[in-house]
Amino acid sequence: MSATSLLLQLIVILSTARICGWVLRHVGQPSVVGEMAAGLMLGPVVMGALFPSLHAQLFSRSHLEGLSSLSTVGLVLFMFVVGLELRASQGVRAQLKAAGYVGALSVAVPMVLGLAISPALHPALAPAGVGFWPFALFMAAALSITAFPVMARILKDRGLTRTPFGQLSLSAAAVVDVFAWVLLALVVALAGAGEGYAGLLKTTAGMVVLLAVLFFGMKPAFAWLLRTRAPNGEPSTTMMASLMIGLLVCALATEWLHLHAVFGAFLFGACLPRDDRLLNSLTERIEPISIVVLMPLFFALAGLGTTANAFTGASVGAMLLIVGVATVGKLAGGAIGARLAGYGWRDSLATGSLMNARGLMELIVMKIGLDAGLIGSELFTMLLVMALVTTAMTGPLINLVMGRAKMPAVGQPGAQGQERSSST
Repeated sequence: MSATSLLLQLIVILSTARICGWVLRHVGQPSVVGEMAAGLMLGPVVMGALFPSLHAQLFSRSHLEGLSSLSTVGLVLFMFVVGLELRASQGVRAQLKAAGYVGALSVAVPMVLGLAISPALHPALAPAGVGFWPFALFMAAALSITAFPVMARILKDRGLTRTPFGQLSLSAAAVVDVFAWVLLALVVALAGAGEGYAGLLKTTAGMVVLLAVLFFGMKPAFAWLLRTRAPNGEPSTTMMASLMIGLLVCALATEWLHLHAVFGAFLFGACLPRDDRLLNSLTERIEPISIVVLMPLFFALAGLGTTANAFTGASVGAMLLIVGVATVGKLAGGAIGARLAGYGWRDSLATGSLMNARGLMELIVMKIGLDAGLIGSELFTMLLVMALVTTAMTGPLINLVMGRAKMPAVGQPGAQGQERSSST
């Protein structure tokens, strides 16, 4: 692939992502919805249908290697920051029981519904050779994801971060992340190398060793290094290089174990010291390039993996079923969990609406499933549409439940933050 082709792809992708993100942000949506839509527009469904020769020339398979490599780096950096931000906040500790109810039910209900619809989806949508249970468990995991950053962005933009249901939703999302990512890791390990239970045992043993090395070896080592070499939370260039090498080693280790590189990146971030100064310093250095430049490439590659077949015939019915089940599962699970925790119906429905936001986290899950061969391009397209629809409906549902008078629109004075949560 020539440098000219790569640079042209970058210009087209970044321009489309920023324009779509700007447009969607000005109609009250997080810019991630626009960037996800940009990926769909650049794929065969829109650009490929309207400008087939230009699309074939710009995004031919022989010209995608560079994009794929850059998007993987962006994904690894993003998941590193997600792991770095994972912590038991005061909000989680203060309402652990309530967050447990909401988190458990907003995972369990979509999982059960995902398993329930899998017999209808497996014959037509599972790739050849993929058994029912790996497919069904992946569907259960895919429907149970919640996007914590998108949720945080919506709450910030509407000034609801400190409301009871806002605190509850943020705390519950941390619980959901743990459940869903553990399940997804198990599903990918089961399907992983095609070695059956021997492969699963190998992967499981490898993960146990990796976790031991991370939390009993690398964690104290980096804690000492950061305490002595970066006492003010500002890593030097040498310290940053050490962190990046550790990150890449962990990503490579999980890739070697037939899991995705994102798991290693996430775990490495999670094992570092819980220091807000370090977090702020690293996010300031990493996120501008990761969120603004590299993640749109991931969205574009996701769009290139779609197919127009998902919008024809019986596939439309399957897509509507997936969107409906995903929405009902999260709304019902979150709302019931909040009610059991003693919250009123309005706060409970608002909580369920927030738990329905999926955003980029859903795309990461889908990409892992596609790379692992658990799903094909048709189901991948359906899940992408589901992620777009459920993320886009979150803000309007909050407006409906809580009333617009209480909430400034996205981009209005009082809305806080820009890129981190809006782009994830």
